[in-house]
Amino acid sequence: MQKRYFLLIVIALGLHPLLSAQTLTLKWKTDSVLSVPESVYFDGKANLLYVSNIAGKANEKDGNGFISKISPEGKIITKEWAGGLDAPKGMGIFKNKLFVADLSRVAIIDLTTGKVLKRIDIDGARFLNDVTVDKRGVVYLSDSETGKIFTLTDETPALYFESVEFKRINGLLSLKNGIYVADAGNGMNYKLSADKQLSKFAETAPGADGIVLAGENEFIVSSWGGEIYFVDANGKSTKMLDTKAQKLNSADIDYDPKTKTVFVPTFFGNSVMGYQFKK
Repeated sequence: MQKRYFLLIVIALGLHPLLSAQTLTLKWKTDSVLSVPESVYFDGKANLLYVSNIAGKANEKDGNGFISKISPEGKIITKEWAGGLDAPKGMGIFKNKLFVADLSRVAIIDLTTGKVLKRIDIDGARFLNDVTVDKRGVVYLSDSETGKIFTLTDETPALYFESVEFKRINGLLSLKNGIYVADAGNGMNYKLSADKQLSKFAETAPGADGIVLAGENEFIVSSWGGEIYFVDANGKSTKMLDTKAQKLNSADIDYDPKTKTVFVPTFFGNSVMGYQFKK
C-alpha cells in the first residue's frame, strides 16, 4: 500500500520519468536525392527550409556544392536553388541575404534570386562550419580546424574569439545573453558571454554539431554520428534519438518552435528528416 501511494504522489507531482521524458517522433523524410546535406536552416518568415549540400568532400574546393529549398513538410521545392559553392555548411539569414559558411570564405546569396552576390574570404580560416546571425546583422562563424570564431560585420571580417579549450568547435547560436557553442571535439557545450567570458553549460556527445533553442534556457543539440540530445535549464542532457545503427547521421539541425519540429540533415543519408519534439 505504501508503495502504491508513493507512486500516486510522484505522478501527481509530475515527477514520473515517463511523464517528464523528452521525445522525438519521426514525421516525415525527404526522398534520398540530396547530396551530402550538412545543414538545415528554417526560415520562419518564408516558411521554408534551406539545405546546404556539400556534394563531395567536406574539405574540398570543387564548386559542386549547392543549396536546396524544401517545404516544412519535407517536399523538395528546388533541389539546386543556388549553386557554384565548394563545401557549404552552416547558414544564417539577415534581411534578404543568406550567409553560407563555405570552407575559408562566406558566400552571400540573394534570397529572391538564389544568385551568389559576393564571396568574402576570411583570413586565417580553414574549415568554416556553422553560422549564426545576431539581431544587428553581425554574422558569427565557427572554424573547426583553428578553434576560432570569426565575425562578418557589414561584410568586413574579423577574428572575434579563440580559446585553447575548444577542441573542434562547430555549432553556434546567438542569443541575447551571448553565443552558445557546441564543440564536436569533446561534446562540451559552452556559453560565450558578451564580454567574452567562456563557461561550460552542458555535455552531450563527441561530434556535437547543431544547437538550437527549445525553450527558456533549454536546448536541443545534435551529434553528427546520429544522436540528438535535450539539454534542460540546469544543463542536464538527455538523449532523445540514436540512429547510429541505421547509419543515419544527424548534422546541423534547426527547429520550428511553432510546430515543434526538429529538422535533421542526414549527411551520408542524403535526406532531411522532420521529427516531432515533445517534452
